[in-house]
Amino acid sequence: MFAIFKREVRSFFTSPIGYLIVGSFLLLNGLFLWVFRGDYNIFDYGFADLGNFFLLAPWIFIFLVPAITMKSFSEERKMGTLELLLIKPISIWKLVLGKFWGAFLLCVIAVIPTLIYVFAISNLGMIEGNYDLGMVLGSYFGLLFLIGCYTAIGVFASTLSDNQIIAFLVGILSCFLIFNGFDALSSLFSNGDTQYFLRSLGAKSHFDSIARGVIDTRDLVYFISLTLLFLFLTYQRLKQLPR
Repeated sequence: MFAIFKREVRSFFTSPIGYLIVGSFLLLNGLFLWVFRGDYNIFDYGFADLGNFFLLAPWIFIFLVPAITMKSFSEERKMGTLELLLIKPISIWKLVLGKFWGAFLLCVIAVIPTLIYVFAISNLGMIEGNYDLGMVLGSYFGLLFLIGCYTAIGVFASTLSDNQIIAFLVGILSCFLIFNGFDALSSLFSNGDTQYFLRSLGAKSHFDSIARGVIDTRDLVYFISLTLLFLFLTYQRLKQLPR
């Protein structure tokens, strides 16, 4: 598994794609949070708070993560190297996990530079350091779990076709539906219990819960279960492919 992991990480940083993806994430966040006037602009918001970043980041990652994962297995299938990997003395599970952790690490690397925003809002407040550290830590914690789900979904999408564009589009659609689809569906019902149940099926409500600074085991179980589900679907899909 570690060999696959290293191979994935190396493939990102020996080509421009890894730097392009990380740079795009940081550029988009920087522009929306600090430059472009609008709802996400921290200066327009009027409070030294990172809430806007954690509202924006999940939507950017809906596009970013599938861009990272789209080549995980689709490129292997197109190049004819997947069959070679499957006949090597490495289990399919280790292959899946190696691909998953490689893509996940790149997403984490993209998030790390945003920690500078914490120092920025700390200095922007009327009282220096006057921000909710628990909420910031909880939001970053929730973002990592959400990224894990997106990565598992994207890796699964990459097994569905040897065309990276198709894998990218399927990944975007799947991540969007998991994150916001159930919230949108709940708006079609007037019953409060039905709305609450449907929202609880989506990742957005669980991410928002953790982002409030409250670590609930139900939210953690949700994200871990969803991630494992798509990793299992990836495993099953690879088992069905001809060798």
